[in-house]
Amino acid sequence: MKKLLSLLLVLALAAALVGCGSDNTSSNATSTPTNAAPTASGDVTTPADPTATSTPTEAPKERAKVSVAVLKGPTAIGMLKLMSDDEAETSANDYDFTVAGTADAIVGSVVKGDIPIAAVPCNLAATLWNKTNGGITVAAVNTLGVLYILDTGTSVQSVADLKGKTIYATGAGTTPEYTLRYLLQSNNLDPDNDVNIVMLSEASEVAAKMASAEGDTIAMLPMPYVISVLSQNSNARIALDVTKEWEKTNDSTVVTGVIIVNNKFLSENKATFDAFLDEYALSTAYATEHVDETATLSEHFDIFKAAVAKQAIPYCNIVCKTGADMKAAVSAYLTVLYEANKSSVGGTLPDDSFYYNR
Repeated sequence: MKKLLSLLLVLALAAALVGCGSDNTSSNATSTPTNAAPTASGDVTTPADPTATSTPTEAPKERAKVSVAVLKGPTAIGMLKLMSDDEAETSANDYDFTVAGTADAIVGSVVKGDIPIAAVPCNLAATLWNKTNGGITVAAVNTLGVLYILDTGTSVQSVADLKGKTIYATGAGTTPEYTLRYLLQSNNLDPDNDVNIVMLSEASEVAAKMASAEGDTIAMLPMPYVISVLSQNSNARIALDVTKEWEKTNDSTVVTGVIIVNNKFLSENKATFDAFLDEYALSTAYATEHVDETATLSEHFDIFKAAVAKQAIPYCNIVCKTGADMKAAVSAYLTVLYEANKSSVGGTLPDDSFYYNR
């Protein structure tokens, strides 16, 4: 009986060992699982291992926050599509736009770097470069000639006819004033004695004076303010195209506005600024190719009424010149101003470090 019990115990232990061995073999098998899904061709595919670690999806990069300033005038038109994209949060960067009535309103913030990117008059860029000891760089030309001499009579047929006249203008200490002064000097007129230049603070003030003028009144205005005056005063007319008169005297052309950037910001955020410059180039192209839509944006952002902007945009010379083209246009224009009046560019012509080269 004891022998029989011993035999039964041995058989039970053997059965237990066989069971453990079978489980271990199953857990380490490398053959295709029987529940694998067949493909369309009938081949069997191995299902994904639910315990495998997949590569996580990269989180979208946060849009850099950048402050940008433009002036309420033609230099803002090329920025309108970018302003619209920013409003829709589809721009590469998260922009905070300031629209100023005069350059003086933004100069302090630009110098301090609070507003690192700005559209400003060309000669002001050179003046700031001198004032900040090379602390800013010009990156693009955004507007060429947009200035016109208007009168409400027929007395002005040439620049020489301005002698003895009062001329209302805007942009004291910036491109418009120095362009007018050079134009007078190049036609043998003394800006301080042969004419009476009255500088008002904003172009809108000059436009309002011309719109209501009854006598023979003369003013120099940029587009689209010109269109606004012509639509309100039937006696007003374009007497002279300032750009054409300028080009009669030398090989350069008028450069009204440029894009500048604070160099400290640029050194720390080059990729961000380059993204802005790329978007700005597309925005300027949009302005010239989609006039109706840009005119609507002009009214939306309180730059000009859509009806006025629509007529004016084709004459605003909106561009985005960068690199060698930008340098050639700006340096030629500043040289003319410098030779006429050194203070118009801040006393010294900027050197090569003034020009941005990507």
